[in-house]
Amino acid sequence: MALCSSGHTHLQVQHLLSSLTFTIFLLLITIPYSSPLEFDYPVLDQTNRTLIAQGNTTYLGSGIELTKNKTHQIGHVLYFMDLKLWDKASGRVANFTTNFSFIVYSTNQAGKNGDGFAFFLAQPPFRIPYFTDGSRIGLMNEGGFASSSNPFVAVEFDTFPNRVDPQDMDEHVGINVNSMVSRKTTSWLCNITTWNVYNATVSYSSTTKNLSVSFTGYKDSVPVQQSLSDEIDLADYLPEMVTIGFSAANGKLTSRHILRSWSFRSEEVPTRTNSYTGLIVGLSIGVCAFIGVLSLICLCLWKWKKRNKREEENVLVLELSMDNDFERSSGARRFSYDELVAATNNFSEEEKLGQGGFGGVYRGFLQSIDSFVAIKKVSTGSEQGLKEYASEVKTISRLRHRNLVQLIGWCHRKKDLLLIYEFMSNGSLDSHLFKGKSSLTWAARYNIARGLASALLYLHEEWEQCVVHRDIKSSNVLLDSNFNAKLGDFGLARLVDHEKGSQTTVVAGTLGYLAPECFTTGIASRESDVYSFGVVILEIACGRKPIEPTTRGSHMGLVQWVWELYGMEKVLEAADPRLCGEFDEQQMERLMVVGLWCAHPDQTLRPSIKQAIYALDFEAPLPVLPPEMPLPTYGHPSVQRSNARATCGSEDGQLESSTNSTSNYTVSSRFTSSSGTASPCTALLASTQVGCV
Repeated sequence: MALCSSGHTHLQVQHLLSSLTFTIFLLLITIPYSSPLEFDYPVLDQTNRTLIAQGNTTYLGSGIELTKNKTHQIGHVLYFMDLKLWDKASGRVANFTTNFSFIVYSTNQAGKNGDGFAFFLAQPPFRIPYFTDGSRIGLMNEGGFASSSNPFVAVEFDTFPNRVDPQDMDEHVGINVNSMVSRKTTSWLCNITTWNVYNATVSYSSTTKNLSVSFTGYKDSVPVQQSLSDEIDLADYLPEMVTIGFSAANGKLTSRHILRSWSFRSEEVPTRTNSYTGLIVGLSIGVCAFIGVLSLICLCLWKWKKRNKREEENVLVLELSMDNDFERSSGARRFSYDELVAATNNFSEEEKLGQGGFGGVYRGFLQSIDSFVAIKKVSTGSEQGLKEYASEVKTISRLRHRNLVQLIGWCHRKKDLLLIYEFMSNGSLDSHLFKGKSSLTWAARYNIARGLASALLYLHEEWEQCVVHRDIKSSNVLLDSNFNAKLGDFGLARLVDHEKGSQTTVVAGTLGYLAPECFTTGIASRESDVYSFGVVILEIACGRKPIEPTTRGSHMGLVQWVWELYGMEKVLEAADPRLCGEFDEQQMERLMVVGLWCAHPDQTLRPSIKQAIYALDFEAPLPVLPPEMPLPTYGHPSVQRSNARATCGSEDGQLESSTNSTSNYTVSSRFTSSSGTASPCTALLASTQVGCV
């Protein structure tokens, strides 16, 4: 195909844009979509104006109590907008997923408690029943258990054995349709005489017509994951528009039912128009658009193939090099691309676990190893993406520790770079702390902090080389089925021989977790990893992000905030309010003080990870920190080398030295203005504790 002149090409582009505009307009007319429903409330307080409280509900500050410890009570919490569940014209039903956490607590003996808690979808308006018998959990009026005049589908967390409940189980979870007689049930491992936070996920797939429930149970005070599912076409039982919400009830016996967090996400429901005129016009415009842009598409395709041919040649050279390196140094195996496509249903959106700057992560099932895995597609948009991919395979595949995510395999084919990890069923730590997945018990949180510390000890001191992770943050701490912590994402990690000490690296990491000295030195060291660890364990204790906006529009750093409370001897006031005071005070104090110690602005005063572990295990006393957080101390590496404790070298290790031969300058120990006061740069670092980007 001959190339067109630039003027001709410009006219073709204009024609393409005009045609696409008309086509998109037609699609909007002929195939309209209902708006999806999406919200995320990690904390439920009285400032939230989108929830409707009915009955005996009260606000607690960080949750909504549907029933108090009183008899004959019913409470409802509803979202203020109805959900478009399905469309009559097209017959399509929306997919949706909701996550929520809740507490059911009774001071009575087992079996002498209130009736339960339920999530429901119902025909609007859905109001409090006039009959307050708790056996119906606030979902139905008197007049029988088997049918309801107001259609609903509910997931009940039943805590009292009524006559319509399964006779072989007491506390249970059930799926109910217009009836208190559950279609499907399973025993619920709960102890409502203990103040536990339970987490649940309810999801619906319109393709498989599967309503599934995943929920927390407790076995010997250890959280376990349970599940229940049922095949049901919701369009057969519910109207197009439904109310969504929660219900709880007490009859003659009592329990407290508290909703702690709630998130919901539905997909658009495609609808169908009855306008044949619109369809005819649309087809006409579509044909014209196709004829008009065909030549331009061919031209663009030719240019794209020419450019990709050069890129593929470069990638082929890289593949051959990586194949040789990986086969020699990697402890993982290579998988075929076709095998990964089959495992993830062609990387479908339904299997997608998350999205980041590196690319997407998908869940898959590999027949060859008979196991679920997490498959990360690394973005190849830059040379850095290739480097991070190679670093992960060469580094993490050789590491073996119970608190590190295991790399199972790898695959690269042209521009596709894929990493295969063991599957972490409970996701990342930050999804529990900040995204409403669950609030985590105190025992689980302290265990996660200890697990992360153990992983760092292995990386820094116990493996054949020192591994500087460089990107320790809560989103890189993953949780297995028993909520054990496993550190992942080694794309920025660097290997250093113990006897040689650290080397200068390019500044990398995540804002909020970077040590302050990165601002001037650009050095990745064991101390900078310890700083990031300190920030993460403060997140675990406080339930706050490293940087959060204040009411005045400024930003308050987590480290600074906790340090101020420590100076006032009120450090326990920083505890996550979602724990409702249910934590070991000595452990909480340990976690916070060790977090401040690790996040000390002066890297020479931070502990080694082994010292931090001794303190967390109550095998060493807590340090005495200054009542006010010190300002960061900056110095040229050659100046601080003699003062620093180990980075990744010996016990008297060295800071990484700069490779810039022109850096013949001396940086003072503190940035100060001519008046002797701290400069704005220093003040900013002291307030945000973010170092550099």
